[in-house]
Amino acid sequence: TMCCKCPFGRRNLCNCLLLLQDGWRQNISKKNKRLSLLTDRTSRFIRVLICRNYMGNVDMSEIDNFMPIMMRREEDADLSPVVIHGSTHYLWIKHSNLYLVAITKRNTNAALVYSFLYKLVEVFIEYFKSLEEESIRDNFVTVYELMDEVMDFGFPQTTDSKILLEYITQQGHKLEVGAPRPPATVTNAVSWRSEGIKYRKNEVFMDVIESVNLLVSATGSVLRSEILGCVKLKVVLSGMPELRLGLNDKVLFEITGREKSKSVELEDVKFHQCVRLSRFENDRTISFIPPDGESELMSYRLNTTVKPLIWIESVIEKFSHSRVEIKVKARSQFKSRSTANNVSILVPVPSDADSPKFKTTTGQAKWVPEKSAVEWNIKSFPGGKEFMMRAHFGLPSVESGELEAKRPITVKFEIPYFTVSGIQVRYLKIIEKSGYQALPWVRYITQSGDYQLRTN
Repeated sequence: TMCCKCPFGRRNLCNCLLLLQDGWRQNISKKNKRLSLLTDRTSRFIRVLICRNYMGNVDMSEIDNFMPIMMRREEDADLSPVVIHGSTHYLWIKHSNLYLVAITKRNTNAALVYSFLYKLVEVFIEYFKSLEEESIRDNFVTVYELMDEVMDFGFPQTTDSKILLEYITQQGHKLEVGAPRPPATVTNAVSWRSEGIKYRKNEVFMDVIESVNLLVSATGSVLRSEILGCVKLKVVLSGMPELRLGLNDKVLFEITGREKSKSVELEDVKFHQCVRLSRFENDRTISFIPPDGESELMSYRLNTTVKPLIWIESVIEKFSHSRVEIKVKARSQFKSRSTANNVSILVPVPSDADSPKFKTTTGQAKWVPEKSAVEWNIKSFPGGKEFMMRAHFGLPSVESGELEAKRPITVKFEIPYFTVSGIQVRYLKIIEKSGYQALPWVRYITQSGDYQLRTN
């Protein structure tokens, strides 16, 4: 059965949870009077910053085996997400220079453990703004309280940061007279929203954001394309409102006999826990009592062939083994009523190139030597337009440049008021027993994800 406060359900995930610091020992070079980092493998160290043994059946000396195994596997290029030593399993993720390690001796669902670890990272970031060694050391007490709340005897409990923020705070509390009562969200059926919320102006802001992942071959054929979408909310509503959201969902249109209408077939849909799944299965209506503030209502994927929104053609010419010229043509392949903002086109160049010269029909081009690339920035790129950029470099040696020239061109952009999939919000109804008037706002954004075009 699923726990109403935690998406992981009543499954025993791990026996012990640790936060470890990974780093390198430092020495001061007296000759150069500067700080240098040793690079030999023996100088690497690991420290246990935080540990919680939930079931008491794991010897804490087991963690001493973790890092030596990791170092051996790194040297052999054989890293795996699960490390096994005897009957002990280490499931780990790395965030910045910290390892989050779950230790278990049971046959555990590994996918759930990793979901829990990533959720724990989100909780820590919500509390401390950044998850690093300093934030852990400065908040030992809060971290221990959080670890006690998110898991009990190896079972996940509450992993919603909005709920945890109600009764685990970084500020001290004065003792209140009277019998202590748990926060309403802990015992309430709607655990993700507090009661008694009041605002002077009631509004809902909804963002429909789609990221386009695209890989185009050197011959111009699309090798891979997909759309990753999400619906984000910012809720400023009083009381306990119910929201009903309708999309141009293909399954819904087929049920209602409107197959000819413009619709979108959503795949891999994932909802926030506030959504009533039974109603969605019945009539495809997304009905929910929203969390207060910002949240992600749903995410989806469309594994469909996407026409490249910004098409790039490039020509690289070498002359007398001493210079190279790059010609790049960028063309927007969406309707003229839309405009792409903050377009950035990163064109690879040989690492030994020098003496750059640029000429563009719009925007600005600059050489980024640390990336061995030319960055062409276009602030506003209207639909149906075409622009050119020429770059000239000196090339002392062409041998190393041959391989580097095969790196793909990467493109970043954002198109407001537009969705590449055509998904639309048909309605957003706000129902609250007090009957107040609320304003819903909907915004559409399409942006680049992993957007690459290979060069000749």
